[in-house]
Parts: sequence; C-alpha cells; structure tokens
Amino acid sequence: MKLKTIAPLAVLLLSTAAWAADGGDACGRLVGASGANQPDGGFRLRSGEPVDFVGGGKTVHGALQVFVDGSVYRAYWQPDGGHELYVLANAAANSTRLISTPPQGQPAGAGQPGTVLAPLSVVSCPAL
Repeated sequence: MKLKTIAPLAVLLLSTAAWAADGGDACGRLVGASGANQPDGGFRLRSGEPVDFVGGGKTVHGALQVFVDGSVYRAYWQPDGGHELYVLANAAANSTRLISTPPQGQPAGAGQPGTVLAPLSVVSCPAL
C-alpha cells in the first residue's frame, strides 16, 4: 500500500491528539467483536469487519463500512440491523467520535485498507 493512501487515514485517526488523549471523557468503546481475530480487542479497518460498541452498560453489535474518495478512506460504523452510518471522526489518539452522516465516496475494495486498530474510546456516543 502506498504512503499517499495510508497518510490521510493516519492523519484522520491520529491528529489533534491533545484533546481527550487519555479517553477520560469516553462514553463507550469500539472493540473488535469476538470473531474479529484480534486478541487485544482491536480490529481491522475494512468493510464488514465486526466491531461492537460497548457503553452505557450494554453492547451493540455492528460492522464497519469503509468508503474511498481518491486516496482518502473514511470508516463508518453501522449497528446490526440499522440503516444509519456513523463516521469515525478523529478525537485523539485511540479516541473517536461517532457522528451520524451519509457516506462519502465509493465503497472500498474488499479488505481495504486493512489497517489494524487498537480498541477506540468513543467521546461522543449516539443514542442506540
């Protein structure tokens, strides 16, 4: 994979690390589902990857949907059985916001980009 393809994704996920870097304001977490094959609860950034939202005393099963626009990948989380997509908007290192928004770009190819992520703290949680 080329640097120009990975760089925008890395910037999206790792920029603005000063805000909520410790996840102290987290209202939940995105973790790889039991079938995600990552022993630490991490997950791969690819469409169809099973990822659970854990927060507020409950677990909501879902999956990632990944779209590409030129060399920019955008990851969305979708609850199982739901139609709404929540973009993973960077909050800090290992933290994200879930923001309901229509997808931008075209569906990414199978397995793309495939980057492994550690579980993410969610600092703005939708009502699920």
